[in-house]
Order: sequence, then C-alpha cells, then structure tokens
Amino acid sequence: MAKLSESQFVFAKNVAKLINYIFECDYYCTLGEAWRTKEQAEIYHKAGRGIINSQHCKRLAIDLNLFSPEGDYLTKTYDYVRFGNFWERLNPKNRWGGKFNDGNHFEMENL
Repeated sequence: MAKLSESQFVFAKNVAKLINYIFECDYYCTLGEAWRTKEQAEIYHKAGRGIINSQHCKRLAIDLNLFSPEGDYLTKTYDYVRFGNFWERLNPKNRWGGKFNDGNHFEMENL
C-alpha cells in the first residue's frame, strides 16, 4: 500500500482532470467539501448523513456542485452520471458516490 500522501497526490491530479472535463463538456462546477475532521464525520454519522470512516477525513474525497450549461444548479444523482463514469475510468481505485446515492461525491481508496 502506498503512503497516504502518494494517494492524495494522485487523487488531487484526478480531481483536476475531472474538473477540466466538466468544463470541457460546457458544464460548470464549484467546490464542496473536500476535507472533514473526525469530529465532523461523527456528527454527520449521528445525523445519518455520512460514515465515520469517510475518505474526506483522509483527504481522498471531494463533493462537487454541478451546474448545467445554462447555469442551473443540478442536484440529482443522474445529473452526474457522465462525470461519475469519467471519474471511475481515471483510476481503478476511484469510486463515484452515485453508486451509493451520493451523486456529487468523488473519492479514491488508498493506493
């Protein structure tokens, strides 16, 4: 298994590729949550909004806010399918949250 920092470097590079791809497709995005403290993960877990061992805590996950070419904020998982598929093709360790009903979530397992 690679050092965590090595995985974080690959993850950051893949996020850059994903964001570029979103804009190349004439969509827009803004950044959502990328890093989460263990305390925040526990709060989200207790509220039923996340898991304690979130990849966000390892800086291996990001949530992106997607906007249509017309500038409309897109919130449905199916709005992200194209980008989730692209994300998963970038690296075999990449996982798209749309597979577990969290369409704007993109993460990576440690290498």
